[in-house]
Amino acid sequence: MASEMLTSSEYIKHHLQNLTFGRLHDGSWGIAHGAEQVKEMGFWAIHLDTLAFSVGLGILFLFLFRLAARRATAGVPGGLQNFVEWVVEFIDGTVRGSFSGRNPLVAPLALTIFVWIFLMNLMDLLSVDHVPTIAHAAGVPFLKVVPTTDPNVTFGMALAVFALILFYSVKIKGLGGFLGELTLQPFQAGSWPMRLVFLLPNLFLETVNLIAKPISLALRLFGNMYAGEMIFILIAVMYGAGWLFGSFAGLLQLGWAIFHVLIVTLQAFIFMTLTVVYLDMAHQEHH
Repeated sequence: MASEMLTSSEYIKHHLQNLTFGRLHDGSWGIAHGAEQVKEMGFWAIHLDTLAFSVGLGILFLFLFRLAARRATAGVPGGLQNFVEWVVEFIDGTVRGSFSGRNPLVAPLALTIFVWIFLMNLMDLLSVDHVPTIAHAAGVPFLKVVPTTDPNVTFGMALAVFALILFYSVKIKGLGGFLGELTLQPFQAGSWPMRLVFLLPNLFLETVNLIAKPISLALRLFGNMYAGEMIFILIAVMYGAGWLFGSFAGLLQLGWAIFHVLIVTLQAFIFMTLTVVYLDMAHQEHH
């Protein structure tokens, strides 16, 4: 959608609006055509664009790695096999350096998280106008192509990691050991009366520390990608301000796109690394 068709404020709001499906004010179900209708839908609304792109990119990840596995050869490897082997070796080395326990789930989980988030982040390098314009011509009112700019995705992944942290904390340490970890540190005492005194402060501090893990995972990824998308949108607005600002916007867009490649990769790596570290902490027993 060309920026000259809308005011700058309307253009920005349009590009930040998800394709939302839910129950409208009149009781019918349908797609929202504005922020007011999205507000009417409430909590149970579904972001169709986020769902489609995240699932589609997950299928693409599985397809490419499955294809590389089927075509793997002991001879001279092709480009896809080289790339997949490099990614697997990189993730394997990272997990070995960060995870001290023994769990066959951690390395595949780390690989899935890194590649999936990287692919979702990489969508931010597409033009902010081209795909939404094509969708608009097909009758789709809104379309956001970067799933990680939607907090539903980042919090969904973070809560899945949080569930694994709780599961392995209880499985490895036992329910008593896990509760003891929450109530007997960081303030420690030798006598039971003093342990009871420190119980509530310890429980408060450790609970905050535990809950902060999924929140920090989700907000870090969402905040960085949302800010990156916003900068691309603001640069796109400059194209409608004449040839001078348009030329400057072209240079800014190129520079930001090159720099954003680093952000796209780094955010996927950070989410993956912190997941491995948190799971390692869940596997450690404190005595």
